[in-house]
Amino acid sequence: MHAKTLRRWLSIAAAAFAISPLVQAADYTASDEITVLQGFKPGGGSDTLAQLVQPRLSEILGVDFVNEYMPGATGAVAWTRLAKQSPNDGSVVSITNTPMLMTNYIMNDAISYTTDELTPIANVVTDPGIVVVNADSPYQTIEDLFDAARQNPGTVTIGNSGVGGDDFFTTILLEQATGLSFKKVPFQGDGPSATAAMGGKIDASFNNVGNVYGQVQSGNLRALAVFAEERLDSLPDVPTLKEKGIDVVAGSSRGYSAPAGIPDEARQQLIEAFQTLAQDPDFQAEAKKRAMNLDIVTGDDYRAMFERMESQYRQVWDEVKDDVAQ
Repeated sequence: MHAKTLRRWLSIAAAAFAISPLVQAADYTASDEITVLQGFKPGGGSDTLAQLVQPRLSEILGVDFVNEYMPGATGAVAWTRLAKQSPNDGSVVSITNTPMLMTNYIMNDAISYTTDELTPIANVVTDPGIVVVNADSPYQTIEDLFDAARQNPGTVTIGNSGVGGDDFFTTILLEQATGLSFKKVPFQGDGPSATAAMGGKIDASFNNVGNVYGQVQSGNLRALAVFAEERLDSLPDVPTLKEKGIDVVAGSSRGYSAPAGIPDEARQQLIEAFQTLAQDPDFQAEAKKRAMNLDIVTGDDYRAMFERMESQYRQVWDEVKDDVAQ
């Protein structure tokens, strides 16, 4: 091959390499397989995130991702394993759901891990809260649900993803803002709570948009309101609580963390993989299709996010803990 032609071919190849959003210069150095601890049952918000993110991360890093489901104690079983018992060699990570990652130990002294024992890698989504009911529910609007709670205090059943989760706290904040009283029903994750609502076993589920969007679109669930600042593009006909004069905005963020002390090279490779993912237009389009609100925050900034949330929820819990039945 002529030298000039060869140089031209190499330039084209280099340019193609540079613009490919899913190409990395080197494979992940810590392991050829990464175990992902999931603190909730399959079918919930964490699982939905894993299905969206991990096939792409596998391509970027050149490793296999293997999910290990460890439901229980609002994620605390998995996060205790991550912090206390998992190797810190970069071969194990967990999906970390906030605020419950920190509200677990804020509310319960028996839970021994803290976020200081983790290496925050990246937040991926921040998922607004939503109120959903069975498609055949008599509650056509959020006002209908509130009227029922007003007429029969403490009897309207509201599902949540577990005591200490964002949905649990959202119910408390709503009770404070309205003076209403609900019967809170905890489940082991968003998925079981949504399933119970679809089956008519509870009056409503306080959930997250990304988890129930498909069921709302298919008509299996009816959305009554979202806990967002403004109406969502994905659900333009669903009002916010703020529109109803109730200033409650809430949701759940989901990302990935490793045990404390993983090798610096592994940490940096993981962070860079998420930064690469954030720039992938196909990933952005798929997230939008699933009504998942991307909010990619990496490394030290994710650590700062943990610290802000812990401070905020400690304050909320200090205000309500004497009034909340344990």
